[in-house]
Amino acid sequence: MTIFALVFLALLSALIAYISFLPDSFRIARSTTIDAPPETVFRHINDFHSWRDWSPWAKLDPEMTAEYGGTPQGYGATYSWSGNKEVGVGRMEIVESRQGERVRIKLEFKKPFKANNDVQFDLKPMGENRTEVTWAMSGRHEFIGKAMYRFFNVDKALGRQFEKGLADLKRVVESQPKIAAG
Repeated sequence: MTIFALVFLALLSALIAYISFLPDSFRIARSTTIDAPPETVFRHINDFHSWRDWSPWAKLDPEMTAEYGGTPQGYGATYSWSGNKEVGVGRMEIVESRQGERVRIKLEFKKPFKANNDVQFDLKPMGENRTEVTWAMSGRHEFIGKAMYRFFNVDKALGRQFEKGLADLKRVVESQPKIAAG
């Protein structure tokens, strides 16, 4: 065996060891403030039918097929999609729905890779007519997922999509006519 081969094997072993010791879990989160009460913002998150107005992934593939199931909105509502390589194939189900406070979603990617993640939207009142919205995704990943997360900056890439989605959610919610207090 040549010295080059030995050095290569040593470096490869070191890289494998490094990746193996990276954390098994991840969390990506972004926030924004929307000029509307939490209940108004909540309606746009708690109903998958409304997502096409603000979800960044809905815009990546106009030909994407979508199927809604379960309850019309809230706990038990489901959304399945199949699209191009940018959006892939997957399914979401609302597993927690607290009016004006939180929507938690079980997210299952089937293609181009398999993964199960938790998505959570937390709504925090900021005065009478403003809401801080935090969109977070967390999960666990195996060896390849750890390597991708570390070397391809998944947080930055997905975080940009979350930022786009939150900006569009803000635009959609704030463009609605305000209801006067009676």
